[in-house]
This record gives sequence, C-alpha cells and structure tokens, in this order.
Amino acid sequence: MKKLESSSQVEEEEDSSMNNTTVTASPNPNKKRIKNDRGGAKKEEECDAEAWDTLSKSFKQVQSVLDHNSDLIKQVNANHQSKIPDNLVKNVSLIREINGNITKVMSIYSDLSFKVSNIVEERRRLKNGAESKLESASNES
Repeated sequence: MKKLESSSQVEEEEDSSMNNTTVTASPNPNKKRIKNDRGGAKKEEECDAEAWDTLSKSFKQVQSVLDHNSDLIKQVNANHQSKIPDNLVKNVSLIREINGNITKVMSIYSDLSFKVSNIVEERRRLKNGAESKLESASNES
C-alpha cells in the first residue's frame, strides 16, 4: 500500500515482502520519524523533510512531463493511423517535442541526484561536526 499525503506529511509504504515501515511526523518540523520493524526489534531513524520534499517535487515534475508525453504519443499514433499527409507532417514536431521532454526528464533526474547528494553531504558534515564537538567536550572533562 502506498499513499502520498499533503506536503506536511511524508509517504507511507507497507510492503509484505519486506519489513513494515511507518513514517510519521516527529516533534521537529524539519524531521520525520521512521519506525522499522526488523526481526522484532524496532529501530527509529530520522528522515530529513527537505530530502522528502525534494524527491516529491522532482517526481511530480517528472510524472507531469511523462503524462504529457503519453498524450503526445497517442496523438502521433492517431496521426500515423490516419495516413493524412498534414497529420504525418505534424508528427515531426510532436516527435521533436517528445524528444525534448525526455531531455527534460533526464535533466530533472540529474538535478535531483545533485540535490540529494548535497543534502546527504550536508547532513554528514553536520553530524561529524556535532560528534567532533562532543569528543572535544568529553576530552576536556
């Protein structure tokens, strides 16, 4: 079962072939809590809302472009089946638009990869900085 809710919440997913996962809002508005049930032991992980929002926005953009391409492909097929010369000429521009949309999808995924990598790297730097400060404080004690 998979459902997307408003942008203030995140995706919930349950897969019977995998371990159950539940995502809920945490007290911190920038974080969401994920509870994993693995072998009876529950483990909580924090998930970054910024990353979820980035993924969600990008996937919505991609889906919109793909839906538009689907409509264009249907039009190309209808034009092709009609065998009317003017419709066949129109197919050239429709196919170019489809090709341009595929390029857009590639660009969206490339940007998404870059953004997610930056988010992960930023979180690692913050985590490592916090750990360094804790080590320094414990060494001073």
